[in-house]
Amino acid sequence: MSVTRRDFVKNISLASAGLGLLSPFAAGAAFPDKKLRIGFIGVGLRGQSHLQMCLERDDVDIKVICDIDDRMISMSKALIQKSGKPMPRIVKGGDLAYRDMLEPSEIDAVIISTPWEWHKPMIVDSIHAGLKYVATEVVLGITLEDHWEVVRAAEAKNAQVMMLENACYRRDILAILNMVRKGLFGELVHLQAGYQHDLRGVKFNDGVTPYNSGVEFGEKGFSEARWRTNHSVHRNGDLYPTHDVGPMAMMIDINRGNRFESLSSFATKARGLHDYIVKKGGKDHPNAKQLFKLGDVVTTQIKCANGETILLQHDTNLPRPYSLGFRVQGTNGIWMNLNNGIFIEGISKYDHEKWDDAHPWYDKYEHPLWKKWGTRAKRTGHDGIDFFVLHAFIEAAKRQQPTPMDVYDAASWSAITPLSETSIDLGNQTVDFPDFTGGRWMNRKNDFAVSDEY
Repeated sequence: MSVTRRDFVKNISLASAGLGLLSPFAAGAAFPDKKLRIGFIGVGLRGQSHLQMCLERDDVDIKVICDIDDRMISMSKALIQKSGKPMPRIVKGGDLAYRDMLEPSEIDAVIISTPWEWHKPMIVDSIHAGLKYVATEVVLGITLEDHWEVVRAAEAKNAQVMMLENACYRRDILAILNMVRKGLFGELVHLQAGYQHDLRGVKFNDGVTPYNSGVEFGEKGFSEARWRTNHSVHRNGDLYPTHDVGPMAMMIDINRGNRFESLSSFATKARGLHDYIVKKGGKDHPNAKQLFKLGDVVTTQIKCANGETILLQHDTNLPRPYSLGFRVQGTNGIWMNLNNGIFIEGISKYDHEKWDDAHPWYDKYEHPLWKKWGTRAKRTGHDGIDFFVLHAFIEAAKRQQPTPMDVYDAASWSAITPLSETSIDLGNQTVDFPDFTGGRWMNRKNDFAVSDEY
């Protein structure tokens, strides 16, 4: 590009003044000389992953960490001591103890890695306390109103809320995004993706070891089994849509010239979690009597303003290998990640009866972010994508710029969950999708991953 990303964001902010969520500081402000001061709400296993990456950065000071679990605090302190970095202030106590750390004089940004039901109140409390940069693990909230509350709070205080959706930074996804922007697929027509991941060994454990170790959950469970499984007991919908829809949304400019208009969802019967308990713990185990509301496979169809359709599937309760099942299809060709196949009419070496191997295409259209940061990123979790999403948040906060994924993205992607629950409850009816941008989507530009900076 002939302009830097910094200039690009500055121009967009100036052009859309009054029409969207702007930087909380002057666009194009000089980089702060001091390090970014970060606080952590939640230092469980996921929070510790972010903590470790921050400990490895020279441009970050970890000022305070908070958790209600002494075991997690102890594990985090051990990571900090091993790093040789100064020990931050430790906040412990009850569920609301985190409010004691939300002080802009102490921290510039906060990272939230807690159970889903706590994301909305923690985000809103952080904003109301005066913090301008808030990163949260997915999802944004539980109810549709939760999502509106976060959007309203961010707009009222000009705060940046970024959901840490790492799947948007997968190497193959960014290469395909690069190809989409170069026009190789033509006009996009249909996309598919899914959170297709056997989580039975995550939803249940022995209360001591986090994965594949037993059939306890709730108060007797450890880590995610302590809280996540209860959502499968009480809810029926696409409970985790952002890994799949986030990358697709960026390819078709959702909230930036396009938007989700409506969706409908269907759920199968629920069998997988019960069968897992019986197989691992026996038919007489007390949890074998537990009923689960979540259908084993939930399918959601979304209609977009520009005419595209998106098919999502949530599939976490049955035995299966992991796959997000991406498919990008346009007027000139198609890519599917399940078979790592690609076909571009008039360019592929085979006719339409045979797939090209997508790997040479990934190499040829490697995104600038992966070219620049790939070696460093691969040392971090989830094949490197954890580095990219945290790097993006930190760099935006340091530069006092809008985050590349903003509160409108977080709300739109995450709201699929309560909307899918409503659709299923109404007998699979189509429900309207709210416009969290208030019409601003028509004038906003897509500046996600436009350079090699972040």
